[in-house]
Amino acid sequence: MAQKESAGRFAAGELKRVPEPIRSKLALLPDKPGCYLMKNAEGQIIYVGKAKVLKNRVRSYFTGSHNIKTQRLVSEIRDFEYIVTSNNMEALILECNLIKQYHPRYNVLLKDDKSFPYIKITGDKHPRLEVTRRVVKDGGKYFGPYPNAYDARETMRLLDRLYPLRKCATIPDKVCLYYHIGQCLAPCEFPVERSRYEEMVQQITRFLSGGYQEVKAQLQAKMEAAAEALEFERAKEYRDQIQSIETVMERQKIQIADAVDRDIFGFAVDKGWMCVQILYMRQGKMIERRATTFPFYGEPYDDFMTFVAQYYSENPALPKEILLPMAEDAGGAADGPEVSAVAGGQEQLEAAGGQDAVEAAGGRDAVEAAGGQDAIETAGGQDAVEAVGGHDGADFADGSDGQGTVGGPNESSDDVHGGASQGDEDMRESLQRWLKIKVFVPRRGKKRDIVKMAMQNARVTLDEKFRLIERDEARSVKACEGLARWLGLPRLRRIEAFDNSNIQGTDAVSAMVVFTDGKPDKSEYRKYKVKTVEGADDYATMREVIRRRYERVLKEGLELPDLIVVDGGRGQIAAALDVLENELGLSVPVCGLVKDAKHRTAQLMTGDPPEIVPLPRDSQEFYLLQRIQDEVHRFAISFHRNVRAKSMIASQLDAIPGIGEKRRKALLRHFGSLKKIREASIEDFRPLGIGEKLAAQILEALREDEARQEEPEPAE
Repeated sequence: MAQKESAGRFAAGELKRVPEPIRSKLALLPDKPGCYLMKNAEGQIIYVGKAKVLKNRVRSYFTGSHNIKTQRLVSEIRDFEYIVTSNNMEALILECNLIKQYHPRYNVLLKDDKSFPYIKITGDKHPRLEVTRRVVKDGGKYFGPYPNAYDARETMRLLDRLYPLRKCATIPDKVCLYYHIGQCLAPCEFPVERSRYEEMVQQITRFLSGGYQEVKAQLQAKMEAAAEALEFERAKEYRDQIQSIETVMERQKIQIADAVDRDIFGFAVDKGWMCVQILYMRQGKMIERRATTFPFYGEPYDDFMTFVAQYYSENPALPKEILLPMAEDAGGAADGPEVSAVAGGQEQLEAAGGQDAVEAAGGRDAVEAAGGQDAIETAGGQDAVEAVGGHDGADFADGSDGQGTVGGPNESSDDVHGGASQGDEDMRESLQRWLKIKVFVPRRGKKRDIVKMAMQNARVTLDEKFRLIERDEARSVKACEGLARWLGLPRLRRIEAFDNSNIQGTDAVSAMVVFTDGKPDKSEYRKYKVKTVEGADDYATMREVIRRRYERVLKEGLELPDLIVVDGGRGQIAAALDVLENELGLSVPVCGLVKDAKHRTAQLMTGDPPEIVPLPRDSQEFYLLQRIQDEVHRFAISFHRNVRAKSMIASQLDAIPGIGEKRRKALLRHFGSLKKIREASIEDFRPLGIGEKLAAQILEALREDEARQEEPEPAE
């Protein structure tokens, strides 16, 4: 009792620091389920959440301790609204719809820029197969969704070889190649009975619903009969079709004997980030996986369930079952069967429940990509579309099988709900009533093992993300810190590097690249055409470019670098230091990168007089300098090539009598390149005010010049 009173006084003390308008609203919150909308100073909705008890959930944002990400959210809240609902299911659906409407920046958002691919049999008079990402009520039959377009297209190509539906989007005037190779009935030339189409549609439906083993058996019999009749080419065709079925339809990771279509979800959280892993099981076989990583700001399990709700609002074709983890799984990796199929690997894994080891396809992990989602159907469930093993009338709204048991008589060994917490059960029931399919939270058995495998894969993906972040930090920020220690600098955040490029002194240019915290900052890159230096004088070129760059920095009050890197050794370092110290009065450290005989970064030199810095060749600091030198060299060479190409074009046009600078620019602006000028006709020059005589001279001169360039070198 004393602890509760102490906690209450602590919460009251924290609420005193909350702005008065928010504190007044908090006092009026009801003890009912609903959704809340957090707003920033501009009135924009930045977060939407759901709650079983609005009063407790919303107040929790302004009391107690939070992680850094949630603290950032709370610091922006200036107002909030709430909507009371009748039950948790309504709150779940409303939250999903509000997120889709407002796209709050702090919510879990599905960021895929594409919807899921489906195989469709069109409802036309002459139906055909196609892969589509839009499911509409147009009389067609849809099968899917497929985790990626590649699997959908490969399956469709297989069906095209097995069933000769039309291939053309519009009926052509005559038969095409598909008819001659037996993959089309050619309705453009020959009448086709409706019953023939209906039979093929039924066969395709049965095939995609797991009946491909029957098709394989039929093809096997035909292959053997053709071989007996010495029709070896026909037998080879049947054999190839059987192999295609095995390749496309029988790729698997693990298998459960019940042949049910199900989606298995797992998630992991760490450092304010969540990874959700979805394992797709079709016809009892694990065929693919999908991983999504994103920052979250609320309670882990609540935000996970929000993700699941959004996922199925974007995905109208549903599996027979959904398997979810328990709420107590949040925050740690689940234990369970050993998992090798992680992060794109091709290892073998032992299937749950004593299954044989089978190949684990690497999967195509989802990447976070910017972009919104299409509009979704709001409360009221999903449109019925035919899916692989999809739900049918036998599934009751409460998820039962009509026998009084949720999940049917075969679920007893997996204990799908026994001992589940009230939070698990409420979430599961809300999702189940909304989607009208079976939603399980298994506690033990094979299904629990598969959920654990999804949890472990999510943990591995999340750990990999943090390792990549740490590796990137070691290659950038920490490499800068280490380089600063080697050079005796207090800090090293901004590095500016210079390189010169010319061919025997002609078209001399220089380039500067900027690295900030060890990463290229391309908006700060600069190019220089050398103006005062004649011939190939690298030291004089370095003086000019350093002078021009830092005179402008002083004049415009720009940020000075912590280190200047020049491509070269003692001479280039001395030239840069002379300009900086004696002409501009600046004290900026300068170092030089010396290359070896193979034009690779070999040594770092600095100081006055310059001395070699003994950087280990395998250190992150040395690798950083290599990246800087390679980048500035690439940038300088690219600029030099562009300048040289333009110079060659200008010299060719300037050599033609009657073409001055004005006409040369007009020609290049109008035609775009020397090649297009050479290929033009005399009439094409009229819009530029160039008459036939001058146009003919231009074409003749350019074509003669081209012919001379193509002549072979005379033999000695």
